[in-house]
Amino acid sequence: MIDTSPATHHISPDHLSLDAIRQVLAGKYSLALSQEAASCIHHCREYLDHKLAGSHDLYYGINTGFGSLCNIRISDDDIGQLQYNLLVSHAAGTGDTVPPEIVRIMLLLKAQSLSYGYSAVREKVIQRLIDFYNLDILPVVFELGSLGASGDLAPLAHLSLPLAGLGEVWYEGRRQRSDVVLPLQGWPPLVFKAKEALALLNGTQFSAAYAVWCLLEGRRLAWIADLNAAIGYDAFNCRRSPLDVRLHQIRPHGGQLEVAGNILRLLEGSAIGDLEKTDVQDPYAFRCVPQVHGASRNALRHIEEVVTTEINSVTDNPSIFPDDDLIISGGNFHAQPIALPLDYLGIALAELGSISERRIYQLIGGNRNLPAFLTDNPGLHSGMMIAQYTAAAIVSQNKGLCSPASVDSIVSCNGQEDHVSMAANAGTKARHIVLNLERVLAIEFMVAMQALDYRNPVKSSPFIENLRQQYRGVVPRLEADRILHNDIEETIRFLKKIKPAE
Repeated sequence: MIDTSPATHHISPDHLSLDAIRQVLAGKYSLALSQEAASCIHHCREYLDHKLAGSHDLYYGINTGFGSLCNIRISDDDIGQLQYNLLVSHAAGTGDTVPPEIVRIMLLLKAQSLSYGYSAVREKVIQRLIDFYNLDILPVVFELGSLGASGDLAPLAHLSLPLAGLGEVWYEGRRQRSDVVLPLQGWPPLVFKAKEALALLNGTQFSAAYAVWCLLEGRRLAWIADLNAAIGYDAFNCRRSPLDVRLHQIRPHGGQLEVAGNILRLLEGSAIGDLEKTDVQDPYAFRCVPQVHGASRNALRHIEEVVTTEINSVTDNPSIFPDDDLIISGGNFHAQPIALPLDYLGIALAELGSISERRIYQLIGGNRNLPAFLTDNPGLHSGMMIAQYTAAAIVSQNKGLCSPASVDSIVSCNGQEDHVSMAANAGTKARHIVLNLERVLAIEFMVAMQALDYRNPVKSSPFIENLRQQYRGVVPRLEADRILHNDIEETIRFLKKIKPAE
């Protein structure tokens, strides 16, 4: 009998990589706490309970108010009410709802961060996050509301509301009240003890989830950009000399070497490469692909390193150190470490779209024995003309979105939170750039394949020719004008399915 149950990812203090997250998401793994994580969680909670039972000291957010109210002592009898009030008062998000794929990552990252045993949250609270993930009960979270400073407070409040039977969730394809869905699973609403709601709301898991999603998609789209460039090399009958490894060995940036190698492999066996080249040099949009794409790849590597550190960190406040008998209030919730990389990520990915649009422009320009706008009868038919307009409009929007969020800061909380990161805004902007890049690259793929058709009967590489055959089964060659929107959408879906060449 074949086991068809999903694989399980055990949340533990072990290193969590982007590849592991990608595998969990793509493989629809279930989540579970490891024994090591459970032990750390229990140890920390027992310490805090013991500490509070025998102390009259002030501990921020545990027996005090929040923000600028941090010096107000809360009575022991009101500590539970304090956590409830914190949860509901901070659920002030608004705007568009966060996409399900981001909410899943938020649940995973929040459970991971709380599992290290420095947050003093009971196991049952973390288990409820895991249960939501496993049963695809996704809290309704809103994009707007976080300053990325005292944690992603508003989005994480909305993520946490359903644990207490409040707010809404997406379940079975519908947006429903959590107090309706929880009884279906036999779950009573959680009543939070000292520190628990604060630990749920503090942290960078909203910004970090956007960073993770954008990086995973950015990896895929960086390869699509290389693929498009390879198709364009043959479609525009470009010289191979700019890809020569010796050229890149004397300027050995890792991304530049990688991109040149990728394109050479994609073009291996191409007969078009042997055609006579009449132009001494090709436009930068083709000739400088290794340098431009490579710079973006180098940026992605740097950003991945920073984000990987972030998702393996404790970012709530205060932090509990049971073995040292310490409760330390600090600023690990401040998202500046990922605000700057998120802005950088947007710029790096937008540049892949910028050079892509320039290749589109070259391919439809009526040069290199290609007809104007890649149509058999220019004039009567407009061919790919307006596809370039669309790409140009998208690229222009991305340029505006690249204005950095991290350089802004607005004082809040009566001056207590006097510098904020705006990482959440950087994250939502980065996602918009990623989606725009996907559209531009789809347009380029569509245009480059149309241009490549004009090189028949001379063939490109076996890999590209096989891909062209598959694509033409989905999007036929443009023989006469038709609605290109449909072709673009089909191309986006097609590109999601192809796997990078080894």
